[in-house]
Amino acid sequence: MAKQAVGLLETRGLCCLVSGIDAALKSADVKLAGPMKNVGSGLCNAVVSGDVAAVKAAIDAAADAASQLGEVVSAHVIARPDDATTGLVTPEAKPAAARRK
Repeated sequence: MAKQAVGLLETRGLCCLVSGIDAALKSADVKLAGPMKNVGSGLCNAVVSGDVAAVKAAIDAAADAASQLGEVVSAHVIARPDDATTGLVTPEAKPAAARRK
């Protein structure tokens, strides 16, 4: 099985984040990885996961939709992240050592 990709969207304001993530989930076969988070100072972020092409398409659609309502601070795709990186950004992903127990 191919390694999954992780996509991150960060906006200023929750309304444009919700709109962006809605567009992402409708545009490609990706899953929302954990809850949307309020970082502080109006910054909110969300993480999606799936295969590399789907995540890229979803984050592009999300950034476009969110920018129509507010400010997109960051939209980034990490293709085939290391297990340690995946554990940092997706709460349901457990490190390999924890899965073996």
